[in-house]
Amino acid sequence: MAEYEAVIGLEVHVQLNTKSKLFCGCSTAFGAEANTQTCPVCLGLPGVLPVLNRAAFEKSVQAALALGCEIAPRTKFDRKNYYYPDLPKNYQISQYDMPLSTNGRLSFEVGGREKSVRIRRAHLEEDAGKLLHDDPRGSGKSLVDLNRTGTPLLEIVTEPDLSSAEEAVAYLAALKQLLEYIDVSDCEMQEGSMRCEPNVSVRPKGRKELGVKTEIKNLNSFKNVAAAVEYEIKRHIKLLESGERVRQETMLWDAEREVTAPMRSKEEAHDYRYFPEPDLPPFTMTPEAAERLRRALPELPAARRARFGKALGLDAYSAGVLTAEKPVADWYEGVLSAGASAPEAAKWVINDCLREREDRKLDFADFPVKPAELAALIGLVDKKTINATIARQKLLPAMFETRKGAAELVKELGLVQVTDTGAISAAIDAAIQKNPKALADYRGGRPEAIMFLVGQVMRETRGKANAQAVRELLEKRLKELG
Repeated sequence: MAEYEAVIGLEVHVQLNTKSKLFCGCSTAFGAEANTQTCPVCLGLPGVLPVLNRAAFEKSVQAALALGCEIAPRTKFDRKNYYYPDLPKNYQISQYDMPLSTNGRLSFEVGGREKSVRIRRAHLEEDAGKLLHDDPRGSGKSLVDLNRTGTPLLEIVTEPDLSSAEEAVAYLAALKQLLEYIDVSDCEMQEGSMRCEPNVSVRPKGRKELGVKTEIKNLNSFKNVAAAVEYEIKRHIKLLESGERVRQETMLWDAEREVTAPMRSKEEAHDYRYFPEPDLPPFTMTPEAAERLRRALPELPAARRARFGKALGLDAYSAGVLTAEKPVADWYEGVLSAGASAPEAAKWVINDCLREREDRKLDFADFPVKPAELAALIGLVDKKTINATIARQKLLPAMFETRKGAAELVKELGLVQVTDTGAISAAIDAAIQKNPKALADYRGGRPEAIMFLVGQVMRETRGKANAQAVRELLEKRLKELG
């Protein structure tokens, strides 16, 4: 039996986060009542003329630059002709033979190794509307919502460089991170802002020729991408092993049944009868204009991750976690700017602040603890004003709940660390008196009993004693007691 390998390319449609549509002034806001965000232009009524949204064009160029693409000095729009109920003008304004960018690359880590995927092209086009086959009113009819019609999309097409569902998802995660970093899209897959269409084929291992591909339409979650690609790979192999052939088709993914089903035969370019959009002239992009947009890009995730490792001395895991989201990386650097050391701040952000954010379902746009206040908390621990346990278990949660500063809460809650040796010694004597078995265990050659007694002393001081002083004084006291 032959061994097979998968060959996968991805087409990703990303909604650009402009306030208005690609060729008209209609809003792109998500969740509006059906068919309330339309006009004669996006509906393609007779006599109307499209006008290109400059912000959408520039965001597309910036995304292409971030992907390392070559920007075309001259580009144009084309009419892609097809009829669907959600495309009332019967054609989509897209780009065919002169896309705005080509020949890019995106590198990412998957399975402990680095993978690099070539970007064939990234081009700008308008979205179609949305069909609603489950009428909430129970009419049993399919409805059409044209609010999305004309929404600006960036279509990013890879070469067939992926070989597994795991790699496909890792690529999508890296692409999502990059696009969010440069603020061209919110990439909210559940809202349709990022949709993936994998092209899947298989071939016997070692063969250069590609197998027959199928395209899976409009997947809107990483989970669905992984499941659909995995299913389609197995389906292809099963067909080939049984002597059947794979048909070039467009497939739909049924997430409930976890199967693909044919939607239509796969179209070729000539099926769309492309021709230049007569209502939009070609556009030019000078090197100076492209360079201006390149300079406006923020530091990209890979560069920031490398800087956090090299310049700040963070390990690869910490650098990866802190740069996974741009708001988190910005917030962390704010903590450093307020005076905290890089390694210590990294521990607090990763182990504590991100956990609090997750537990409280918080957004960094309205994070209750400011970077300077976390730096102040770290400073209080460093100065031994409070101990780390109290800071972690009481002070930081209180800062999240009250939005008050660290120093203010230390006084208000009485959290100042006990360093007075007399008070600690009294607590030690109380702990020993209450726990004679632990004392007997220690005397009987069980040194681990001292850790139990340390915990009891901390309990006596309500966690405010200096742990190092407790250990030293306790050891001294136990020696005195023989």
